[in-house]
Amino acid sequence: MNVIKVSSGSRTAAVAGAIAGSFRENGRTEVQAIGAGAVNQAMKAIIIAKGYLAEEGKPIVFVPSFVEIEIDGEVRTAVRLAIEPGQTAV
Repeated sequence: MNVIKVSSGSRTAAVAGAIAGSFRENGRTEVQAIGAGAVNQAMKAIIIAKGYLAEEGKPIVFVPSFVEIEIDGEVRTAVRLAIEPGQTAV
């Protein structure tokens, strides 16, 4: 499974489509962002994707975590958002 990487300049609708498509294909997906602007875009995209998938009867939840990654020899802390199947409302 690929990790969807989001930047502060990412278009939320495009990222939401990628999240929904990856979730449909794999049953889960992950989004990764570094910095406040990127995390903001990622959160908005997840909320949009949640709406897309809810229309199909596929509820989702996300589980946030920190992960250390190396970029150009420098270790950075990223926010990783695991998108997983949720429970349907009663």
